[in-house]
Amino acid sequence: MNLAWFRFYEELNDFLPAGKREMPIPHSFRGSPSVKDAVEALGVPHVEIDLILVNSRSVDFSYKIRNADYISVYPVFESFDITPVTHLRSKPLRDLKFVLDVHLGKLARYIRLCGFDTLYRTDLDDNEIIRLSLEEKRVILTRDTGLLKNRRVIRGYWIRAVKTREQLKEVFLRFDLKNQVNLFTRCMECNSVLNEVAKDDIVDRLMPKTREYYFEFKICPGCDRVYWAGSHWKKMKDYVTSVIAEENNLF
Repeated sequence: MNLAWFRFYEELNDFLPAGKREMPIPHSFRGSPSVKDAVEALGVPHVEIDLILVNSRSVDFSYKIRNADYISVYPVFESFDITPVTHLRSKPLRDLKFVLDVHLGKLARYIRLCGFDTLYRTDLDDNEIIRLSLEEKRVILTRDTGLLKNRRVIRGYWIRAVKTREQLKEVFLRFDLKNQVNLFTRCMECNSVLNEVAKDDIVDRLMPKTREYYFEFKICPGCDRVYWAGSHWKKMKDYVTSVIAEENNLF
C-alpha cells in the first residue's frame, strides 16, 4: 500500500468533510492511479480544478501518482493569468455561455436578465446537459456534484449557495462577470435576444397606463413577450446592481 498527500486550496475545500479542509490529507492507494482518479476519489470534481502541483511541479490529469508524492490542487482561475504553469484546460472562456440543471430555474432567469446566453429547461437530463455543454461550449452550473464528475464534462461549476441572490453573487464572483453585464437584452423566459419594436406595432397589447407613459419597447422573437422599462424593470435592475455592489465588496 502506497501513501500520497493531497492539499486542496480555496473553494475546493467545499467538497471535503470538515475534518479534512485546509490541511494535508493522506491518501492510500495501490498500483498507479492517475491524479484525476485520486482527486475525484477524495470528492473533488475534476472540472473544478485548473492547476495541480506534484512536489512543486505542475502536471496534467494523466499523471500517475507515486508513493510519498505531495500534491497541491488549485481551483480554476478565471480572473488570473497562470500561463507559465500547466493549465488543465484551455484558456478561460470570455464569451461565457451557460447551461443550468433543473434545480436552478430562478438563477437562470437572473443570468439571462444580465445578458448572458443561458440554457435552462426542466426536461434536460444529465446527458443532454453534457451534450449541450460540449457542442456549444457552455459552462455547466449545477447543484449536483455527481454531474461534474462525469468524465465527459470539461467546464462546469458547483453552485454552493441555496438562495438565488447568493447564487447570482457566487456566479459573478466565480466568473468575473461584473464588467460584462448587458441588462435586458435577453428574454428571461426563453433566452432569445430581444429586438426593438415600434410602439404602434404592439399598442393593442398594452394596458392603458403603459400606453400612456411608456414609449420604448422590446419584443422576444422566440416567445413573443413584450418588455418595457416599467417599475418591475427598475426593481430588477436595482436588484442586480446591488448584487454586483456586494460582489465588489468581497475583493
